[in-house]
Amino acid sequence: MPLRAKVASSVSRTAAALSRAAGRGDGSVIGGWIGLKIDPDLLKNLASGRAIALVSGTNGKTTTTRLTAAALGVLGPVATNSFGANMPTGHTSALAKAGTTPFAVLEVDEHYLARVIDETTPRAVALLNLSRDQLDRAKEVSMMAQLWRTALADHQDIRVIANADDPMVVWAATASPHVVWFSAGQRWHDDSWVCPECGSSIERREGEWWCVGCPLRRPRAQWVVEDEGVTDPNGDWHLIKLQLPGRVNLGNAAAALATAAEFGVRALEAVPRLATVSSVAGRYAQVDRDGRNIRLLLAKNPASWLEAFDMAEQAPTLLSINARDPDGLDTSWLYDVDFSPLRDGRPVLITGDRAYDLAVRLTVNGVPFRHVTTFDEAIQASPPGRLEVIANYTAFQDIRAELDRVN
Repeated sequence: MPLRAKVASSVSRTAAALSRAAGRGDGSVIGGWIGLKIDPDLLKNLASGRAIALVSGTNGKTTTTRLTAAALGVLGPVATNSFGANMPTGHTSALAKAGTTPFAVLEVDEHYLARVIDETTPRAVALLNLSRDQLDRAKEVSMMAQLWRTALADHQDIRVIANADDPMVVWAATASPHVVWFSAGQRWHDDSWVCPECGSSIERREGEWWCVGCPLRRPRAQWVVEDEGVTDPNGDWHLIKLQLPGRVNLGNAAAALATAAEFGVRALEAVPRLATVSSVAGRYAQVDRDGRNIRLLLAKNPASWLEAFDMAEQAPTLLSINARDPDGLDTSWLYDVDFSPLRDGRPVLITGDRAYDLAVRLTVNGVPFRHVTTFDEAIQASPPGRLEVIANYTAFQDIRAELDRVN
C-alpha cells in the first residue's frame, strides 16, 4: 500500500484498540472513521489484492456474512466485519484490523452497496431481500431496488448471488449477466405486490410468482432449501445442522453456500463449518440468569418480527421497543406486524422507551401483556425456565449490556 495508507491503517487499528480498552465499544466505527480522514482511499487500498464477497439486504445480512465467512475459511484466513458495522467506516476498520488476508466477506448496508462495490471491486455480491425499514429516513423498497439495479449494471463482471423468491431482488439482479439464484422462501410479501418493472400486480401460487403485465417472473433457483437441508446445482442434497434457530437461517445458509461456491468452495467442505456459528453479534445468544434461560432475538422491522415469532418457543416472551436514532424514530411500522402468534397463552411482557406504543398495538391485536420498567423486573415476573427476548436494535443492545454487566 502507499505510505499514507499504511499510516492510516496503523492509526485506525490503534484508535479501535483504544476504544475497546476504554469500554466505548468494539472500535469498528471510530477506527475506520479516523483512517478514512487520513486517507480517503483507505478502503480501496485495503481491499486491493483480496478476493471479496459483499452481502446485502434488509434482513439476515449479519448472519449470512458470518456463515459465508465460516464457509470461505476452508480456503484460508477471512477478514470480516463480524460485529455488524456495515458502512464504509466499519469495512475500513475490519480490513485494517485483519491485516493481510487473501479473502474478505463484508456485510453492507443496502444504502451503501453501490459505493462499496466501487471501492472494493468484489468478486461476488449476495443479495438477500428488500423490505421496508426505518420509514422516517430509509428509501422506499422500489427506490432501493433501482439503486441496486443501477450499481450492478455498472459492474458487469461481478458474480451476483440473489434470492429468487423476492421480486424486488430479482428485478435488481437481472441487470447483471452473471447471476446464481438461491431459493430461501419469502414469508413477508407486503413490500412486493407491485412489479418494479411495469407497475402491474405480482401473483403468487405454490412457491412461484409472476407479473401479470410483463415477463418478470421467478427464475429457477440453483440452490434450494428443502426439508432440513440445501440442494446444490448438481442436485445433491446436504443436511444443514445449525446452532441458529428458525427456517430463515436455512435460507441464510443456502446464500452462504452459494456465495462460497463462487470462490471454489465445495458444499461438502463448507457445510460442517456452518455448524460452528452459534451466535452472531449477540443474536440468538442464550444466557442463564436466576434460573432463567434467556435467549436474545433481534427484530428491527415487520419482516424480521415475523421470523422472530417463528423462532421463539411458546414460552414467556419479553418484547422491547426503542425509537432512538439507530432504530428509526417512526414506530408506525408496529401496525405492519401481526402479533397474533403471541395469542397462544404465553405470558407476554413489554418494556423499552416506546413500550406504550407497543402496548396500544398489542391491545389492538388482542394480545394480553404486562408492562415492566426494567429488565430485572421482567426476569422476576417470569417463571424459571426459558425466557424469549425479542427486541429492536438499541433495545437489544441495552439488554445485552445488562446481561454482560451482571455476568
